[in-house]
Order: sequence, then C-alpha cells, then structure tokens
Amino acid sequence: MQVRNFMEDLVWQRLEEVMARHPKACNCEKCRYDIVALALNFLPPRYVVTDQGETYTRIKGLEQQFNIDIITAISHAIQIVCQRPHHDEG
Repeated sequence: MQVRNFMEDLVWQRLEEVMARHPKACNCEKCRYDIVALALNFLPPRYVVTDQGETYTRIKGLEQQFNIDIITAISHAIQIVCQRPHHDEG
C-alpha cells in the first residue's frame, strides 16, 4: 500500500494543455517541475491509498470548478516561474 497525492497526477495531466496557452513560458524540465510544485502548493492535496479513493477523486475531477482550480493554479505558477526562472535565459 502506498499513500500518494492524486492532485499531483491531475496537475501533470493538465500541464501540457495549460503550457500551450502560454507560448512565451520556458518549457525546460526545471521550469516544468517548478511550475508543478508551485501549482501543487496552491491546491488542496487529495491523498489516496485505495482504488476506491482514487475513483472518488477522479469523479470529483469531473466537476467544472475542480478543473478550473487546477488550471488557474497552473497558470498562476507559470506566471511566477516566468518572472523568476531558476536558470539563465538562453
């Protein structure tokens, strides 16, 4: 058995879609991980252990506000990371 934050999976699943809306954002691995970490800090965790817990979280993920919250958190994180990337430009 393993405890995991299912919200992390949901953020990674939405990252490409949201990054496509921000063409000037750096798409390097370091920035992508920074964006995901920051977005997760803006969102409530969704810890799951069982398949039943994961199913419940997936159903919850179909709610419009839940998806809006994830997209908003990723977009906000992109803006912050773009302003202060942890690497040199170029």
